[in-house]
Amino acid sequence: MAQIKDIDNTDNENENVEETAREGSGFDNEADSESSDRTGFEQNRFDHSRSGGRGRGEGRRGRRDRGDREPIEKEKEFIEKLVKLNRTAKVVKGGRRFSFSALTVIGDRKGKVGFGFGKANDVSEAIRKSIDKAKRNMIVLPVKNGTIPHDVKGFFKSSYVLLKPARSGTGIIAGGPVRAIMEAGGVTDVLSKSIGSSSQYNVVKATFDCISKMMDAKTVSRNRGKSLNEIWG
Repeated sequence: MAQIKDIDNTDNENENVEETAREGSGFDNEADSESSDRTGFEQNRFDHSRSGGRGRGEGRRGRRDRGDREPIEKEKEFIEKLVKLNRTAKVVKGGRRFSFSALTVIGDRKGKVGFGFGKANDVSEAIRKSIDKAKRNMIVLPVKNGTIPHDVKGFFKSSYVLLKPARSGTGIIAGGPVRAIMEAGGVTDVLSKSIGSSSQYNVVKATFDCISKMMDAKTVSRNRGKSLNEIWG
């Protein structure tokens, strides 16, 4: 009987050891599952913050969409060309004082041009003044099929400018000031010749004298007794 009791006690001890081992293994599994859940949560939160509240692909698409919604700069109403920028110096007791003068030409490339002359102690201010004056003194440049309607001559002091129409593909055959005015007015084909003084201010004034003498197509056709189709072809 004593041997049987010893065997029973041994079996009970073995069962207790197995239950303890089983409980220990279960505790470890729970700890591992909690740590894995915590790691997965942190990873999801990291991915969520990187994507800006969306998935990875959605975050990149969102950034592209935001870039597409950026405002597009509007095209300027007038084209501005700086013909000449001059600097003058005045010697005073403390040193030299510099001032700047700017001659600019503006146009809408649809038959309206203007020029302005401005002076200031700063370059940008001189250019701004000249552009403001040019906007206040714009005149109409008759343009048909990319060229002017007829030959015209312009004078200012000792400068003399001749403008002649040209067929399509000729281009603007002109120097600096005349070219700037023709491009601003929308002319693509013209022949020109500048004679006399090469002062850029005088050439610009002579060119605008040419423009002021130009007649539009209707006036020319009426004076010549022909239709617009006969003149322009």
